[in-house]
Order: sequence, then C-alpha cells, then structure tokens
Amino acid sequence: MHERTIRVTIDSGVIEGFTSDGVHRWRSIPFASPPVGPLRLRAPRPVEPWPGVRYCHGYTYCAPQDRKYTMTGVGKFQPMSEDCLTLNVVAPETVGATDGPLPVMFFIHGGGYILGSSATPIYDGAALARRGCVYVSVNYRLGALGCMDLSSLSTREHPIEDNLFLRDLVMALRWVRDNAAVFGGDPDNVTIFGESAGAHAVATLLATPAAKGLFAQAISESPASGMAGPPDVAAAFADDFVEALGVDRSDGAAAAMAARPSELVTALNRVMRHGMKEMRGAFVVGPTYDTEYLPTDPVRAMADGTAHRVPLIVGTNADEGRLFTRFLQLLPMTEPAIDMLLADSDVESRERITKAYPGYPSPSACVRLGGDFAFGTAAWQIASAHGRHAPTFVYRYDYAPRTFHWSGLGATHATELFAVFDVYRTRFGSLMTAAADRRSARRVSNDVQNRWRAFSRTGVPGDGWPEYGRDRAVMVFDRRSRVEYDPDAERRTAWEGFTLATH
Repeated sequence: MHERTIRVTIDSGVIEGFTSDGVHRWRSIPFASPPVGPLRLRAPRPVEPWPGVRYCHGYTYCAPQDRKYTMTGVGKFQPMSEDCLTLNVVAPETVGATDGPLPVMFFIHGGGYILGSSATPIYDGAALARRGCVYVSVNYRLGALGCMDLSSLSTREHPIEDNLFLRDLVMALRWVRDNAAVFGGDPDNVTIFGESAGAHAVATLLATPAAKGLFAQAISESPASGMAGPPDVAAAFADDFVEALGVDRSDGAAAAMAARPSELVTALNRVMRHGMKEMRGAFVVGPTYDTEYLPTDPVRAMADGTAHRVPLIVGTNADEGRLFTRFLQLLPMTEPAIDMLLADSDVESRERITKAYPGYPSPSACVRLGGDFAFGTAAWQIASAHGRHAPTFVYRYDYAPRTFHWSGLGATHATELFAVFDVYRTRFGSLMTAAADRRSARRVSNDVQNRWRAFSRTGVPGDGWPEYGRDRAVMVFDRRSRVEYDPDAERRTAWEGFTLATH
C-alpha cells in the first residue's frame, strides 16, 4: 500500500501524518501537557509547543488500565503511560472547493471509565471521514487517575482536582476549536459522540459549563446509568481507595501521588469489587456533580433547561445486557443480584419493575432487566429531560446478523458501532456476516452513517425520523428500519421514579 506523508502546522507546532486509502491520518497528537509527576491528579495544562516536526504516524500510549484491555490485535498490546492525553485526526484526502469547511465528528470511547483507547481498530474513523467529515478520536485519563474523584483527599502539599477526565475532554474540544480549520474542519460545527461510558461523558458534557459553545450537536449511544454521584459518595469511595492502598487517610494524597500506575489500577479493582456490594447510589468511577466544575446532576440540568440546548440523538440496543453475560460481569443480571438492587424499593415498585419482564426470574428476563437498569433507564431519562428544551431524536438498534443470534448475543451492547464505523465492509466484518446477511448489514450501516452524517451537518438526522415528543417516536434500526411510538412503554414506565439507594 502506497503511503505519502503530509505535514500541517497547528498552534503548537508542525505535525507529520500520512495519507492512504483516500484519507489523511495524524495519530497521537498531544492536546495537553503530560499529566505526570506533580501534574498527576491535576487539571490538564495547555500543551507546550515543540520545535521542528512531530511525527504522528503511529499510536503512542493509552491510559493506565488492566493490560488485558489494551489488546489491539492477536498478541499485540498498546503500551500504557500517564502521558496519554493525545488525539487522532482523520480527514478526507480530497474536498471539493465549493464544499466549504467540513463538520467535525469528535468520538469519545467507552469502557466503563476504567478501560479503552482511541487506538482500538474499530474506532479508526476513516469510513466516516470519507463520507465527508473531519474525524477526531480522543484519549482521556481513566480509572483512579482520571475518572475516580479523589479531590476529598486534597492537601496543600498535594492538591487534587475533581472531574479530571471531563476537564481532559473539554481541553481536547478547545484544541479542536483552535485547530480544526487546519484539517478542513469547521470549528463551529462539532458533533460529540460516544458509546457506553463515552455516551455518558457526552451526556455529562451537555451539563458542563466549561464546554459551552464547544460543540453544536451530540450523539449518546447506550449511555450508562448510575455513573454520576455527589461529593459525599465520591469521598466515601476515596476513603475505600486509600484503605485499598494500605495507608492512613491522612497519607492518602501523598500515597496516590507516589503509587505506581499499576498499583492504582489494582487498588481501584479492589474498591470496585467491594463497591458492587455496598450500593452507595453511584458507580465508583464517573463524574461528580454539585461541584464547581459540574454544578448539577446532568439529567437534572437537562430537565431544568440549564444544560446546553443542542440537538441530541440518544438510544440503546435491543439486547444490551447479553454482552455482560460473557464479559465484564458487572451488571445485576441474576435473581439474587436483582433482589439486592431492588432491596430498598417498596414492594409495589419491586413488583412493577419485575412484572415488566415476562417470565421473571427466568435467565433471559433477568438479562433484559439488568440491561434496562444499566442503559435503558439512562436513555429514557435523558430523552425525556433533554427533549423538553432541545431537539431530541431517539433510536433503538435491533439489527444483528444471524451469527450474533446463533452465539446468543443478538443486538447487544456496542454492536451499533459496527454500523457507525462501517465494520461490516471490512474483512473482519465479512467474517461476522454469513453471506445471507451481507446485504442487510451494509444497508443498516449506510442508513446509520447517512443519518449520523446528516445530523452532524444540520442537527437533523435525515428524513422520516420525528423528534421525541409526547408520542415518544423511536427510530428502530433493523433489516427494515421503521419508526415506532413508545415501543417499550411498560418497561420504561416501570422504572420511573427508581433511584439507587445509598447505604
């Protein structure tokens, strides 16, 4: 494959990338100073300009996490470092002179706020760029170094700030505002989109005052529930974390600053195992609201109109929970776990919720209930709250090739990414689709991509997809896509008013 190099000048210096397959690519461009040494657990600082040319041909580091999650291919692992605040840009090689600047699509990867990397092959983004956008994918600090709020441990000697990953994402969006035009992008037309924890980050950015004006549209694919918490819950988890590090609370900040990244990952894993049993009303990692940086719980901010009133697409997949029966068994998907989840609800609420899942407590009903608890409830709440003040479009992704049904996964969590990123047209994607499914997989991919592209240009996802209003219109993506009205009404209403109890 013939590759050519391409150089551009951004505000911090000259970067060299490469051109192949009809797109220009630049990888691992730093958007902030490395958050290392005394800058660990601090808000990100602007990137220092560099002399000469910075070579951005390959991916550098991902954020520290369990090594098993850093696999990029058979036997290949991405190296980890705290020096991970980089982003990647993919732009089409040829842009018509009359087209004007292109919309920017800014992708935030998922992974439960503890794992993931923008270098994951599925997130390449070239297919989206070829359809007419500048695609940006970003790394942010994960786990204890970025997504766990340790600010309650802060001391004069070791100051620690909250919501570090959110500050990283805002810093990256500022970079896009300042540099998008160099790549042919329109800094005034940025669409943020993400999946799972990335979708939750998108929803949180809607309520982050510092992100105002940095994006024009948002797409939240399977946002997770229960990931945002108040400062007292964050402080309780921080105390658990110090205990897991094996030091006194008074030495917590010093220990967090001195520990090796791998020790922080191990301590967080211990707290998470313990936290699943404790049920404190929020997940161990995620944003903290009622703080200066994030004043209000994101869904509450949407409902009261103080969130950024930009057009939003939000949705879930038909079989969200099934992935978690095989991997990352974090969701309540067995009768004992669901009993614990609902233990503090009144009898009437418990009965209403379990009755919405015919056959409960059969395994399939438990998996569906767990999937709705983790993802459905978030999407329903966000759609209802944001839809009061801004154009909101809701989808349910039902499409699954036969191989997915045979394996028992169905249209599970993250499978819409195969359509969004056009994976079914790749060699890997062809293996997932038996010959009979190839045409339908490509048709669904075209539909999703064309609608995401239209939305990124205009804030409207193409024809025939009504806004989510009183009739609760939902676009169902499948072999034959269609609009349904409040398709999961009984399950949606069963969860109304449910909140995680705090112990």
